[in-house]
Amino acid sequence: MRQEPTTLELLSATHRPHGSALQSPAMSNTVDPHSRWRLTSHYIECERVPSVPVSGEIHFSRLPRARWEERLRLMKAGGITVVACYVFWIHHERTEGEARFDGNLDVAAFVRLCASIGLDVVLRIGPWAHGEVRNGGFPDWVQAAAVGHRTNDPAYLALVERWFQRIGSELRGLTGPDSNVVGIQLENELYDQPGHIIELKKIARAAGLSAPLWTATAWGGADIPEAEVLPVFGGYGDGFWVDAAAPWDPTFRQHYFFSHQWDDPGIGADLREQLSGIDAAPPRSPFALYPPATCELTGGMATAYQRRPWPEGKDVAAVAHNKIGSGSGWQGYYMFAGGTNPPGGLQESQATGYPNDLPVMDYDFHAPIGAAGRLAPGFAQLRRQHAFLAAFGDRVAPMPSTLPDRLPASVDDSETLRWSLRSDGRSGFVFITWHQPHIPLPDYAAAQFKLALAEETVSFPSTPLPIPAGTIARWPVNLEIASVCLRWATASPLTVLGPESSPTVVLAAEEGIEAQLCLPLGTTLDGPAIPLAGNTYAVDTREPVTLTATSGDCSLKILVLPPQLADQAWVLETPHGRDLVLSADPVWLAADGGLAGRSVGSPDIRRYSMDLSGFEQVVTAAEEPGRPRHPAPAALLRAAKPVPASFGSLAGRAAAPSDNVMDGLAAVYRLDLAAASTSGGDHTELEIAWAGDVARLLVEGVLVADRFWDGSPWVIETHDAGIRAGAEVLLQILPLSKAAKVGLPAAAQKRRDSVAGDLISLDGVELIRWTPWTEERP
Repeated sequence: MRQEPTTLELLSATHRPHGSALQSPAMSNTVDPHSRWRLTSHYIECERVPSVPVSGEIHFSRLPRARWEERLRLMKAGGITVVACYVFWIHHERTEGEARFDGNLDVAAFVRLCASIGLDVVLRIGPWAHGEVRNGGFPDWVQAAAVGHRTNDPAYLALVERWFQRIGSELRGLTGPDSNVVGIQLENELYDQPGHIIELKKIARAAGLSAPLWTATAWGGADIPEAEVLPVFGGYGDGFWVDAAAPWDPTFRQHYFFSHQWDDPGIGADLREQLSGIDAAPPRSPFALYPPATCELTGGMATAYQRRPWPEGKDVAAVAHNKIGSGSGWQGYYMFAGGTNPPGGLQESQATGYPNDLPVMDYDFHAPIGAAGRLAPGFAQLRRQHAFLAAFGDRVAPMPSTLPDRLPASVDDSETLRWSLRSDGRSGFVFITWHQPHIPLPDYAAAQFKLALAEETVSFPSTPLPIPAGTIARWPVNLEIASVCLRWATASPLTVLGPESSPTVVLAAEEGIEAQLCLPLGTTLDGPAIPLAGNTYAVDTREPVTLTATSGDCSLKILVLPPQLADQAWVLETPHGRDLVLSADPVWLAADGGLAGRSVGSPDIRRYSMDLSGFEQVVTAAEEPGRPRHPAPAALLRAAKPVPASFGSLAGRAAAPSDNVMDGLAAVYRLDLAAASTSGGDHTELEIAWAGDVARLLVEGVLVADRFWDGSPWVIETHDAGIRAGAEVLLQILPLSKAAKVGLPAAAQKRRDSVAGDLISLDGVELIRWTPWTEERP
């Protein structure tokens, strides 16, 4: 039987200050200075305050323009402060000399809209972008040009210069020292040509583009010019780019541990090998001039034909949480809002020399905000982290990360608790992530921490507490608010409400962990809490509890949310201050400063009242919701025919079926969608529950949506798909061969194994009508 290590051996850490003095690099300080953004070597300043920006990827050219505003408001409500977006050359200039910036290609309108909502922007201008787009984003005529692509070949640079000048012309007056364009990324996944990145920056600047931050992806040991760009990193917990039968790769598994290694040699590995024939260089670290920053933390994962990951909410949240605990100075997600490819076969595919076939239309990415606007479980999990960063980022940003004295032995270690400390030497936060996918972790029996800070040692909790599997927590140490100190707590700070003179700190209790609060001797706590030894209190978190801590003439209210309500919590920055709102459905801030959203059925929205120390119902104006769900009959027009085990392959990876295969072998159903939305103002989802290989939706014979099956719900917004009253809507489902070499999530594979032959099923089709609402304001 394994002998448990002692608590102090396992859960001790000694605060380590930054290894170098604070510096101010030229970027954003003497070169391209900005009125609101500034880089230091330890953190980023926003509005002259240390901050941890949170960026989320959304592609304006993959969304109907009518959906831009709602998506952006949802992103902001989810804690996103910066919007990142590729500007895909192939989307804008399919024909040489005919660049388009109308409709959902209007990058200038998108940047202006972001500004009006209060969102900053990072433009990822390429010119090579990847983004699962054909030719990596090069138009076909650029791809076919007799030039040295992605090099300083003058002929290639001339093409890029003309394109950058076109972007600069569109964005004239929208970049500069006071604009909301705060970053520009050059190229993507370029590993060995720092001189080319320098040249691209010169061309972009000559085109009138400027920003306080210029960035370049640094994973794969990339050699990038230190003085010219901020290196940005990524982290995915799974990926479509590994072989179908590959086990959970160490490059994915490493992100479920706290670490000061920021490079990920796995990202883009398939393209490095397939397109350039080079291997990743040894992992690199952030430059000493800059804090560690990310641009591609997993928001979800795309689905390739040969491998189809489906990350769960905690899988996404755990990776992000680990990066904060590891010292992240910038949280950047890819994707945060999914979309749909433009028609015309612009997706990455084996037909264009890439190792993977991607869906023709689908780019949902299992993102926190799906392509149809539905929220994935990861949205709520990330929203809590972002609320924490908004409220406490000025404290967290300058704090270095300290790893514990006892580290996990390897990525196979499922016994050593995974945690870290960010501290300034006096106060800090203990980050705990006890979750990973694929290989479940056991409950951790008993945790107690011993933190050697600069002037004292803090040990907590008084009695070791269990850490259930699935725990993602941030516990405060010596957290001072309004001159009242919270010595420590076993609940996670969410936000701070109210004025500085009379604040309320909000804590979220952890599932399966007793919420305990410890106050310094001499500080009293009033309210429904159970006294323990050492001025420590236990809180019953079956319902929200508001307590008052008093130290001398100073007092602090403490609201503790039950675990089941924490995922319904929205922290919104309103014109009158910060609001805490509870809602199971989407909520955002409307242009007039009031609350807005959409609900299935009648809205149920509650807002915390500081005066009442409790939640009160928000009065909403909404149409009568009526019946929110309608089964949609599906008539089988043609049964599926037998399918082969393979439709071909490239580099050993299975190829997706062709249009001819789908038309000839797939089952065909006619859907009766008489109840579908016919108004652009409505939000009606078509949800299809099915099993098989590939499904496609055709409206009046035109492909509008497709999906590779992975067991997840397939959700399509009816208006965006062009579904109108009386239109013929056909659903094709291709069976999944028992012998097909495709990798599926465990639950989907279990269903596949449960049938004797090929798998095909249409389990149900449903229309879901959402009710839009706005807050009634006096």
